[in-house]
Amino acid sequence: MHTATAQRTATPPSALRATLECRPEAASHARHLTGTFLESLDPAPDQGAAEAVVLVVSELVTNAVRHSGGRFCSLRLTAQPDTIAIAVGDASRVPPQRRTPDVRGEGGGFGWAMICDMATATAVSEEPGGKTVNAIVARRGRARGHAAAPTPG
Repeated sequence: MHTATAQRTATPPSALRATLECRPEAASHARHLTGTFLESLDPAPDQGAAEAVVLVVSELVTNAVRHSGGRFCSLRLTAQPDTIAIAVGDASRVPPQRRTPDVRGEGGGFGWAMICDMATATAVSEEPGGKTVNAIVARRGRARGHAAAPTPG
């Protein structure tokens, strides 16, 4: 007697949600979570896209830690066939803004411009108790974005 067995295939997660404590090590933890998430995708994003996603996540979480004044921030990654959506929520209602970079390396100012350059789109939405910053990164190549910087309002 022969019994057939169906092959089981595990479907990798197409979304990741995490709550991070706003501490200096949060960006490192977020990069690790993001790398693990990206490695689980099939097909995997190409190397340039994966590097862009990790860098955008790192910058957004770093900004949440430095500027939000909250105890926690949230990270959400969602994989679509052609894109990876990144959302970082924090307790501040102040949207990111382009600043003149401090070339001495003391005051920052590079992050938001870099995020807008790597993402195909960015948006900031006000949420109860803060905001969520969203960025979309193409899974193939580092598309130069047509991202709109949020306007103060």
